[in-house]
Amino acid sequence: MTLDAVVVGSGPNGLAAAVTLARAGLRVQVLERETTAGGGARTTELTLSGFRHDVCSAVHPLALASEFFRGFALERRVSFVTPEASFAQPLDGGRAAVAYRSLPRTAAELGRDGRAYARLVGPLARRADQVAAITGAPLLPAPRHPLALARLGVASLRQGGPWWSAGFRDDTAPALLTGAMAHAILPLPGLAAAGAGLALTAYAHARGWPIPVGGSQAIVDALIADLEAHGGGVETGIDVGSLAELPPARAVLLDVTPRALVRLAGERMPAAYRRAMTRFRYGNGVAKVDFAVSAPVPWADERLRAAGTVHVGGTRAEMAVSEREVARGRHPDSPYVLVSQPTLFDPSRAPTGRHTLWAYTHVPAGSRRNRTEAVVRQLERFAPGFRDTILATASRDAAAVAAHNPNFVGGDIAAGEPSFAQLLRRPVISGDPWRTPLPGVYLCSASTAPGPGVHGMAGWRAALSVLRHEFGMREAPALAP
Repeated sequence: MTLDAVVVGSGPNGLAAAVTLARAGLRVQVLERETTAGGGARTTELTLSGFRHDVCSAVHPLALASEFFRGFALERRVSFVTPEASFAQPLDGGRAAVAYRSLPRTAAELGRDGRAYARLVGPLARRADQVAAITGAPLLPAPRHPLALARLGVASLRQGGPWWSAGFRDDTAPALLTGAMAHAILPLPGLAAAGAGLALTAYAHARGWPIPVGGSQAIVDALIADLEAHGGGVETGIDVGSLAELPPARAVLLDVTPRALVRLAGERMPAAYRRAMTRFRYGNGVAKVDFAVSAPVPWADERLRAAGTVHVGGTRAEMAVSEREVARGRHPDSPYVLVSQPTLFDPSRAPTGRHTLWAYTHVPAGSRRNRTEAVVRQLERFAPGFRDTILATASRDAAAVAAHNPNFVGGDIAAGEPSFAQLLRRPVISGDPWRTPLPGVYLCSASTAPGPGVHGMAGWRAALSVLRHEFGMREAPALAP
């Protein structure tokens, strides 16, 4: 069968591209180097038999906010549990700050800083879908929804510089915001990190941060099922070494990094574009630790059990120090740690009465240091007795994360540093950054606009570009079931 399009890589973006093209009536084949599809959105046993862990992403703020997933009607295809508390931040002395889906409740529990928090976040939460549309598109040309863009820009400026704690009197609200900002793996404070954190916080108070029942694999399975229903398919165990190895097709979409594109294209790539691809910067990495545990994390503040995600790292000042240490190539003694215990909301992932625990911490790119003990120490700090609940662990340093998924260069799960400058040129400054100068060849990974996250937007937008330029189709195909 002659193909219309070949997609290399079966991460959420590659699959989103394939689904979009198949829905347009094209013959599509996805090639995946691993023996299972999904990229960073897979779920498998990592510690003990019967304990199913998310390999990379676990909680999905963008699953309900992404324009692609809303068009795809993901909520109708996958069962989600949306915790009452989207995220939380433990502090010393048995205290905590909690971001509930309810903004008024969040503000009330933040005490005298609640009003300032609500003034900052409320306008964005009320326009969360518009914020998602802005963050889901290239920064150039000017995004839609100028009022929401202005509010996000002003809020980011307020939280993106050394004045970021002006207007707050206690440490709880600033810590809560910083936990979300630190997802960016960038020095704090900073404009790009502030923008990313505020967008995530807006989603937290609008649609929440949902957890897919059965794990992130459920999202991948839904995409593959739709692809197959429309004549496409996924072939695993295919390690593509060059573009010349691909089957004939009118369009090639690559869910790979610019570095991999240079390797795959070889001498076919124009020199100027090659230089642009080699200048693309990758960020620092993560070290991941998965736990099989005998009980819920014994947080000193029990309200944290209601949170789908817990940001562990102490105060705003402590997290800023930790992230700056990573940026300087060091491993902080008191690291920032992202934690999720999905079995509190989805008990199907572990034997009865047992739990899985997902955690990762930031490290310098390419780090080979095992951070299990550092993660356990931070958890013990805010959850005394946690160590006694551990049944087994599975650890990956940043180098192992990169070896497992080549898109995570040096352990960079964002597939490219998400600095403000590089969000403008992801991977080049263009209104159509997915289209390469190679005839019929497109990039569709998180290294392209709009950047990292399980949202499918890079793949969807790349596919729309393919339809427009290669097949003369200007209408986006319907995606709903």
